[in-house]
Amino acid sequence: MTALAVAAIIVFLALISLGMNIGLALLAVGTVGYAAAVNPTAAIGLLRTIPATQAGSYALMVVPMFVIMGNFAFEAGLSEGLYNAGSKWLSRLPGSLACGTVAACAAFGAICGSCAATAATMGTISVKEMRKYGYADKLSTGSVAMGGTLGVMIPPSTPMIVYAIMAECSIGRLFAAGILPGVLLAVMCILTIILLVKLDPTLAPKPTASTWRERLRSLRGLFWVVLLFGVVLGGMFAGFFTVNQAAAVGAALSAVVTAARGRLTWAVFVRVIKTSVKTAAMTFLILIGAAVFCNFLAITGLPGKLAAAIAGMNVSKYVVIAIMTLIYLFLGAIMDELPMIMLTVPIFLPIVRALGFDPIWFGIYVVLVMELGAITPPVGLNCFIISGVARDVSLGTIYRGCLPFCVTILAAIVLVTALPDIALVLPRLFFG
Repeated sequence: MTALAVAAIIVFLALISLGMNIGLALLAVGTVGYAAAVNPTAAIGLLRTIPATQAGSYALMVVPMFVIMGNFAFEAGLSEGLYNAGSKWLSRLPGSLACGTVAACAAFGAICGSCAATAATMGTISVKEMRKYGYADKLSTGSVAMGGTLGVMIPPSTPMIVYAIMAECSIGRLFAAGILPGVLLAVMCILTIILLVKLDPTLAPKPTASTWRERLRSLRGLFWVVLLFGVVLGGMFAGFFTVNQAAAVGAALSAVVTAARGRLTWAVFVRVIKTSVKTAAMTFLILIGAAVFCNFLAITGLPGKLAAAIAGMNVSKYVVIAIMTLIYLFLGAIMDELPMIMLTVPIFLPIVRALGFDPIWFGIYVVLVMELGAITPPVGLNCFIISGVARDVSLGTIYRGCLPFCVTILAAIVLVTALPDIALVLPRLFFG
């Protein structure tokens, strides 16, 4: 059975490397593997029940709702106000526009929840602006690619929802757990930019401080973001809404915000719905395929055997986490983030639980290594997105710009591992 599970994982990696849809690859490999491990009739029975069970799950309602919220926020043009405020308030810092971009990405992540969408949205604004003022291409593109990864750490976050469903833990607790690590990582990225510019002043021009009048005026662009974030997440953490209700309120309120800013037309509404349906359908297909694949892995007993083997090793639990991080570094270099979750969580979660780690903490760890994968060559999804925004900048330059931030994320992983309360204090505060 173990050999069958290992062979299935290799086949899955081969299929997605050839360009097959992730959900379909999980579904196909899981079904064939289950048929081989049990019998074809049992595999067909699995296909009869899992798709309907997953698609009809009340918990999954949050996925399309938060996707709609993020798409309306994009159409409302909220990113422009965020970038303006970030660059004005951080104008005294070396590399101020790059620092402002990271801060704006963190704030946009609070209403978007997507790594790629945050990078693409902020990239269209900030890369052109930084190049106009003489910022080096590797700093401008690298800071935006890194800032985009904050979209999956600051809640709401689609990968967090996917992990919570797979790990059968509270989405609300996971959202609360992502706030402090997200803020910490944003601050660490800004400090990284300051250090880089101090070491090499040619990366950015000398900062020009904005006046207090300009700073205060820029706060007007934050009103709608604060409103959305406060109502949706504030209402959820205060106990006024459940996670599903908060998602529905966020979707409706983001449409109202788009209308209030004069940007809601019929064409925009249709575009938001079409884009949201495509994204939600892709996510649901992945979850259905992952459920089938997880059932197959459970039948083979591979996760339990690995957990037992590692529990029997006479090494520190932190050595195990370090080994997992190396595995994630390798996987992040060859595949996107969601396949990493689908492939590794069913295997690693039993090990993490056996070592005494909190599943909520592990969810934050997984998101951090996902962020690392988003800017790690040769795949680095955010690097490709920024390459599409800045077409005359080579991919190699973007990769070089991202390398210092890879070190920053690794440092954040070490901090969150050594001090797990960074991730766990807010869930305890909000939910007991």
